[in-house]
Amino acid sequence: MADAFSSLVETFRNVGVARAYGAPVQIGGEELIPVALVSFGFGGGGDSGPEGANASAEGGGGGGFVLPLGAYLTNGQGRVVFRANTLAVLVGLVPVVCAVGMSVRGVLKAVTASRR
Repeated sequence: MADAFSSLVETFRNVGVARAYGAPVQIGGEELIPVALVSFGFGGGGDSGPEGANASAEGGGGGGFVLPLGAYLTNGQGRVVFRANTLAVLVGLVPVVCAVGMSVRGVLKAVTASRR
C-alpha cells in the first residue's frame, strides 16, 4: 500500500497552476491562454483483520474534474482581457447559490421562530 501511495504522490506532485492555465494557443493571429478550475482527490486504506489472522484488505481510489472557465486573450489595442465561458461559470455558481439560499432559509426560520 505504501508503494501505491508513493506512486500517487509522485504522479500528482506537479499538478497545480500548470493544470489550471493551459499552453498558449495561436488562433487567427491572437494568442489565447485557456483557464480551467481543476480539482482532484484520492485516498486509500487497509485493514489487517483480527489479531492472529493472516487475512488483510487494502484499497484505494480517486477522481477529479476540470471545468473550463474561459481564456485570456489580447484585444485589438494589445490589452490582455479575460473572456469567460458563460455556461461553465453558471455551472460553477450553482453550489454557491444553493449554499446562500439554504443560509437565508435558515436565518428566516430562526427569525420567524423567535417572533412566536
